[in-house]
Amino acid sequence: MDTRCIGWCIILPIAFLSAHRGKGNECVPRSFGPDRIVCVCNATYCDTTPDNEPKIPRNGTVYWYVSSKEGLRFSRSEAAAAFGSCENGKSRNAATLTVDVTKKYQTILGFGGAFTDSAGINLKKLSEATQDQLIRSYYDPRLGSRYLLGRIPIGGTDFSTRAYTYDDHANDVSLERFALAREDYDYKIPYIKKAIELNPEVRLLSAAWSSPAWMKTNDNINGHGFLKEECYQIYSDYLVKFLDEYKKNGIDVWAVSTGNEPINAYVPFERINTMGWTPKTVGKWVGDNFGPTLAASRHNETRILALDDQRIELPWAVEGMFRNEKARNYTAGIAVHWYTDSFIPATVLDRTHADFPDKFILLTEACTGSNKLEFEKVLLGSWDRGQEYILSIVEYMNHWAVGWMDWNLALDKEGGPNWISNFADSPIIVNPETDEFYKQPMYYALKHFSRFVDRGSVRISITDTDTVKATAFVTPANQVVAVLYNKNDRPTNVVLNDANNRGNSICLELPAYSMNTVIYALVQTSIN
Repeated sequence: MDTRCIGWCIILPIAFLSAHRGKGNECVPRSFGPDRIVCVCNATYCDTTPDNEPKIPRNGTVYWYVSSKEGLRFSRSEAAAAFGSCENGKSRNAATLTVDVTKKYQTILGFGGAFTDSAGINLKKLSEATQDQLIRSYYDPRLGSRYLLGRIPIGGTDFSTRAYTYDDHANDVSLERFALAREDYDYKIPYIKKAIELNPEVRLLSAAWSSPAWMKTNDNINGHGFLKEECYQIYSDYLVKFLDEYKKNGIDVWAVSTGNEPINAYVPFERINTMGWTPKTVGKWVGDNFGPTLAASRHNETRILALDDQRIELPWAVEGMFRNEKARNYTAGIAVHWYTDSFIPATVLDRTHADFPDKFILLTEACTGSNKLEFEKVLLGSWDRGQEYILSIVEYMNHWAVGWMDWNLALDKEGGPNWISNFADSPIIVNPETDEFYKQPMYYALKHFSRFVDRGSVRISITDTDTVKATAFVTPANQVVAVLYNKNDRPTNVVLNDANNRGNSICLELPAYSMNTVIYALVQTSIN
């Protein structure tokens, strides 16, 4: 490759990856088939990513992190070269991406995953040292993924070993018998507290899959059941009691949604814990009951999130709810799940933002292996599933989402436990027989964002192509962070241009099927 430059430039072919490495631990790879590589962690060793020194690249320095189908995992290179025009034998055929820091969009809240019963059950099967390694892998701001969000189910989900709520005593309208479950004390609270100890900036959001069955029209934890109107206030008090109990255990909850996937109540024979709403009824409940109750409680800074369901329901379901002006005023954001994304374009997120620009959009649940037609629920080392994650995150970022959250933090090799056998995959799979866990490509897809796109970062404009997808941000530390995914089955040359500094370019050769995070210092003159 011709690497001559005119002016200041940086040409980074894949061979350059070994030129500079940080002092973090390397991935210990294990193959489960062609292009199916995991990184193995145990009580004494796990791959890590140390803080860069200096955090902001020196003027003219570019940091580049790469994970690839071929086997690279968060491999770091650093070039002590400044910006300029690129003259390269292959650059004439390169994909040209243009960054424009003057075009700014949403402010980022963060990335994270869910503290389900199943995640806690699997964590508890490991030695304490290995448990700590796993939580650090996600939440350690120095060596891990730097997660800033965590989701807490209010009571049980399908990813529990039984169906339960916090008051399964019929007609306990005074909620005298309300109590957290053993699962909270064994599988949720201990690991949430570890995450908060690692990073006090973590924000926690929560959702109930169902009210107690006796509050519902069908007297059941699942099925076609809705909250009885005479229970609107009782259920509001029930949710505030959950917040009270978690606060007693040293955990403040930042947001509560109106309920996980109420659309499941309309699905025939669906066994997942669920409680249905219509846009009108959820608007009435929030406007008349839950909103005022929360505002009058000690948790009056806890936010309410609408929907917490599929984007196929946008924007109509939110429009219906917000016809109740009181409900709209009590609601801070809109929570979305990804499971029907193949049926509905991301432009519905743009329409929702345009209609309700004062309400943030947050992707609160995603996982692979959940499709009932997929025979293998856990597919160890699957690059295709990692690709699904990173392309989804790029898409959501480019359509106004302020964050993206995974589902279970850890599952077993079967994809559970799950009380209705609704198994799924996870970025981390636990193997208690050998006291180790496996980081899958999905883990690194999220880390390419969460590690560098800090809370308070602002998305900026970047162009992309059909084969190189991209999104970009300016961080509070004045870094430009661009995340690129090469969908090509061969290495692809990319020229990254700065629209506000003519002639300034970064030339990269992206490996085939690769996730790339590129970081450089914001040139202040570019936004004057």
